[in-house]
Amino acid sequence: MPASDTALPLRVGTRTLWTLRRRLVRRRVRLDEALDGMPPALPCLSPEADGYLVTGVPAVHADAMSAPGDLALFVRQAYVRSYARLDLDFDTYLAGFSAKSRSTLKRKLRKLAEQSGGSLDLRVYRRPDELEEFHRQARALSALTYQERRLGAGLPDGEAAVAEMQSLARRDQVRAWLLFVDRRPVSYLYAPAEGETLIYAHLGYDPGFAAFSPGTVLQLEAMRLLMDEHRFRLFDFTEGDGQHKRQFATDSLDCVDLLLLRRNPTNLALGHALNLFDRGVATAKHLFAAWGGDALRRRLRR
Repeated sequence: MPASDTALPLRVGTRTLWTLRRRLVRRRVRLDEALDGMPPALPCLSPEADGYLVTGVPAVHADAMSAPGDLALFVRQAYVRSYARLDLDFDTYLAGFSAKSRSTLKRKLRKLAEQSGGSLDLRVYRRPDELEEFHRQARALSALTYQERRLGAGLPDGEAAVAEMQSLARRDQVRAWLLFVDRRPVSYLYAPAEGETLIYAHLGYDPGFAAFSPGTVLQLEAMRLLMDEHRFRLFDFTEGDGQHKRQFATDSLDCVDLLLLRRNPTNLALGHALNLFDRGVATAKHLFAAWGGDALRRRLRR
């Protein structure tokens, strides 16, 4: 696996203040690897590479990753990686929710169904020709979302994105869904697969339907269909501890992203600078919250 020029951003929230760069071998730990109980293997490091950037490492294996004596370990971020088992019966899965959550989900489903003539119009896309149509409809929705307008993290656009979706579809390695109201798409979910694991890649909805929680309803019905299909074993909600992921996950794993650098003065200075900056941002956030900053921010948004 060759090394590539890799950006290491200094961020405050979603804003990048500065970017440092190193030639790194990138390695993403799949969910099935993370659950097998062994530290992930790393490819050989070529002479021109500065080190590795390894994401999704179970926290219990972090120290073992720096076993080679010429590598310095820096933790870029720590997070909860939520996931759901798909080898469950849907009723068993739903029984894992609290009674209040089940009632709320049923109410949201009923309210949205009422907007669509009494039943949900949910469509599944899995074949190459279907993915082209999904992309066309979902892209129009993505352009309306906060993720795309403010974070630049919407559903990818362009012919290359469609070609990648169709390539996955030819290998039966993708599922996508659109939820319609009166033949109008109001929410989408796109999940490519790695083996028997689907990955929560992109979810979005029309802000005009936010009161009906279309993303929540779509996710619930997608889980129902996946558990009935018996094609995939896991649904990886990836990094982050958002309420949506916690609600639909059955389990979670403490994970870290690691920067492993060759021990030379430049690399060590860069690694320590990144850690120092991250600690400073975390401290500032803590102080901001302690001084009532979150409440002030909510008031200013009104």
